[in-house]
Amino acid sequence: MGAMLRLKVLNQTMEIEFTARIFKEGRTFVAHALELDVSSCGGSKAKALRSLKEAVRLFLDEAERMGTLERILTEAGYSRTKRKIAGPKFLGVRRVSLALPLTHAEV
Repeated sequence: MGAMLRLKVLNQTMEIEFTARIFKEGRTFVAHALELDVSSCGGSKAKALRSLKEAVRLFLDEAERMGTLERILTEAGYSRTKRKIAGPKFLGVRRVSLALPLTHAEV
């Protein structure tokens, strides 16, 4: 699931794309921005996604204030144009299982 967030840049807007993974922990929905490793939660999918967008906005605002925004975006694989910050393209998402020795299992 992709998500867009508009950022204010010098009284203009800019868009950033990120991939949102939404899952449930108990009764809470958790939304995670994969590229930026930012998470938030809510009582529904929509609330979790809305909360995630705000968390990403705050994360990017703070990174800009600290002077680390460009480094963070570059390390996460983002590229910038005049009006858009484009994230890396995912080739696929797959659930994978791995057999572990019993020493890793809780008995």
